[in-house]
Amino acid sequence: MGSSSCASSSWLSPRATVFSLGSSPKREPFSLFFFSCKSTNNTFTCCATSPTDDSSFSPSSSSLLSASYTRRWYNPLRRKPYDHPSPEILRHWVEADQSQASQEHFTMVSYNILGDRNAFKHRDLYQNVDPLYLKWAHRKKVISKELVGWNPDIICLQEVDRYYDLLKVMEKAGYAGSYKRRTGDYADGCAMFWKADKFRMLEGESIEFKALGLRDNVAQLSVFEIRLLLSRAQILAEKWGNIPVVLAGDFNSTPQSAIYKFLASSELNIMLYDRKELSGQRNCDPAQVLGLEKELRNPLYLMDRILKTCWTREAIKVATGDPDGQLLTHPLKLNSSYATLKGSTRTRDLNGEPLATSYHSKFLGTVDYLWYSDGVVPIRVLDTLPFNTLERTGGLPCKKLGSDHLALVSEFAFTPGAKGGSTTSIATVSAAATSSSREDNKST
Repeated sequence: MGSSSCASSSWLSPRATVFSLGSSPKREPFSLFFFSCKSTNNTFTCCATSPTDDSSFSPSSSSLLSASYTRRWYNPLRRKPYDHPSPEILRHWVEADQSQASQEHFTMVSYNILGDRNAFKHRDLYQNVDPLYLKWAHRKKVISKELVGWNPDIICLQEVDRYYDLLKVMEKAGYAGSYKRRTGDYADGCAMFWKADKFRMLEGESIEFKALGLRDNVAQLSVFEIRLLLSRAQILAEKWGNIPVVLAGDFNSTPQSAIYKFLASSELNIMLYDRKELSGQRNCDPAQVLGLEKELRNPLYLMDRILKTCWTREAIKVATGDPDGQLLTHPLKLNSSYATLKGSTRTRDLNGEPLATSYHSKFLGTVDYLWYSDGVVPIRVLDTLPFNTLERTGGLPCKKLGSDHLALVSEFAFTPGAKGGSTTSIATVSAAATSSSREDNKST
């Protein structure tokens, strides 16, 4: 197995004036680290930087007894004409019960913005979307307006293939940026932006996982890459004094998945799970989620659900690092910011995670998260949208939302125990994945 290739990037440190409040006592400066990663089908390409297999819903026709008479089958998700008014998009802040006004704050955005190339390469996912809303010229304006309007300190973007277009806009708004393109035949990658008047570059690195010679296997690569990503984040955190970590991005895994359980509990017995079902996306077809269509009952479909895909010794070695091992572990103790600050039942599931962070004709569910470790605490999050609002859009992107994902926005505060010496530091890790329904799976 080859070693990963590394390319220099950038680390950030804010100046002394960052995040100070007029009514608060003088505060000491703190520094932040950033990891930006891009993956396909849960395989990650990382750089450290600064700050559903179901068919789509298309209407079909059926000729009856007379050739001159046809009827169109009812499609509950079929959108009305493109000029149908867009629903009102309102997102509300959910705040913590206790105020953290006396501590250092920073606001972070994680957003899969839908690559321009992907939007047109996978047009079958956006049959109900007005072609105007898929054009990059329109989406760039909407996305930029969102980002600048939130005025965050750090922005982690995934699926970026028009980086320099965004850089021009963000530079005018006072941000600096960094970009890492994925390896292979992919045009997109990760971009990170940070407020240029608050941060300066310190150190950085990138990792290209293609150099490891890994096969394009969803289950194997998903577990392995996450393991490697979290281990690397821990190494960087320890290097700078066991600093807190914020892990953000699109993980291509639902809250009911094995991957989610792994992130939340720090360990996973992989032998308890189907090797090809780790992401938990099988039941995220929009018609099923919205109760408009029951689960398919095809005998072959049911047999596939009953028979688990076995773990080979090679797959186990890729997942755990040991061909005789079964327990996958990571060194970080993580909590989800959205699950911590639970919102309305209209927007959250039983665990407190958003009901949906992504929506197109083949997927409606949650795959994006903002995780954090000890040393920081979320003090507010920007809540997502209820199902009925998303359903009225007919599919994302739409007039007022520039991607098929919703951005996650969270404000964090350092806890008293996070301070060490003269600085307060945090390693911010951005992990990006593309939904498997948007790219072809290549199993071996």
